[in-house]
Amino acid sequence: MDFITILFIGIGLAMDASAVSLAKGMSLDKDQVKKYAFILALTFGFFQALMPAIGYFTGSHFAEYIQSIDHWIAFILLSLIGINMIHEGKEEKEDEAKIHSIPFKNILLLAIATSIDALAVGVSFAFLKVNLFLAITTIGITTFILSFVCVLFGKKLGSLFEKYAEYLGGIILILLGIKILIEHLFF
Repeated sequence: MDFITILFIGIGLAMDASAVSLAKGMSLDKDQVKKYAFILALTFGFFQALMPAIGYFTGSHFAEYIQSIDHWIAFILLSLIGINMIHEGKEEKEDEAKIHSIPFKNILLLAIATSIDALAVGVSFAFLKVNLFLAITTIGITTFILSFVCVLFGKKLGSLFEKYAEYLGGIILILLGIKILIEHLFF
């Protein structure tokens, strides 16, 4: 498998993480955007690179089990975090002085939820005899860059929709979870 093909796989895998980054970027305070852009991008990039490596080494049996439930895990995690964002938006109206932050526990859950599908990709890499180092490096860097940019872009969008940024971000996460669930159940 050549570099261009791996790059496109990396971009495809990074789309969920990018959408989450966009949603989270909308709700961040201006002074925290760069910090959280880096933290989210680093965490998402790491997990997007880690999951194919795990899949590569664990084999097809484990991946078949994960594939049977990965869409449910992603749906539940993204929906819960989205509902929490909407709830935080309600609290925001009550307490305007609140500083937006993202608990590290939520960052880890989001990273796992958006990278579970990469396990199966790792298994296919083993069967296709893909250069694992090249693949995981490309996937990790691609996810890092796209996630970082999406947090910054999300902040720009959040500034436009400042009153509704938490709600919109929460709705995006829930819709992303529903999209993942529908894709795996019906397509």
